[in-house]
Amino acid sequence: MASGRPLIGVSTYLESGTRWGVWELEAALLPVGYPRLVQRAGGLAAMLPPDAPEHAAETVARLDGLVIAGGPDVEPVRYGAEPDPRTGAPAPERDAWELALIDAALAADVPLLGICRGLQLLNVALGGTLTQHIDGHAEVVGVFGSHPVKPVPGTLYAEVVAEETAVPTYHHQAVDRLGTGLIPSAYAADGTVEAVELPSAGWVLGVQWHPEMGEDVRVMRALVAAASRPRRPGRRGAVPARPVPGSRTGMP
Repeated sequence: MASGRPLIGVSTYLESGTRWGVWELEAALLPVGYPRLVQRAGGLAAMLPPDAPEHAAETVARLDGLVIAGGPDVEPVRYGAEPDPRTGAPAPERDAWELALIDAALAADVPLLGICRGLQLLNVALGGTLTQHIDGHAEVVGVFGSHPVKPVPGTLYAEVVAEETAVPTYHHQAVDRLGTGLIPSAYAADGTVEAVELPSAGWVLGVQWHPEMGEDVRVMRALVAAASRPRRPGRRGAVPARPVPGSRTGMP
């Protein structure tokens, strides 16, 4: 990276019918908690609205770190499942773009943090599956809850946050089968996987909660610190190829 604060890209929503002032237009959106958390942790934040997947590698090459933000449910066809009635409307453009960003970050050894949906998409990108509905992690619609998560000793996450910690939470889906190479690094009291990481990579972590809604900056500070270090040589070929259309784990 260049001298100064590392540049951290954060993926965004793409929403139609968004209103501000007299305008109602399609907009690339990101809750302000994400860039503020990056800034509080010592990084520069850059929004990454959905783009053509073939531009992901070029985009990631200009970043020092990447955050895949929370958002809508991952489309179940991506992991070979039929949609549950409780699964939300798909966001195929965002799915495709963020899967491409994840692949590019893993291939180029760019430090990567997945937040909520971002953890789930990281799991899907590596061939894992999701449970489409769980209870108790989004109890009031539109209101973040809180519950403790316990780190797994010896993991990257445990190095960052050593103790059991209450975290801001709002999700109704969770990891089912772990993707290739991923290991769990934190659990909720009910056994839900709350963090995953990829030991074979330089710095790859996914958390199921929303650190941007709390005061604890340690996870983001660890990403920024990793993004500030010299990058290892590219790891091209280390990432599983995207499944072909119609295969069990999804679409191109």
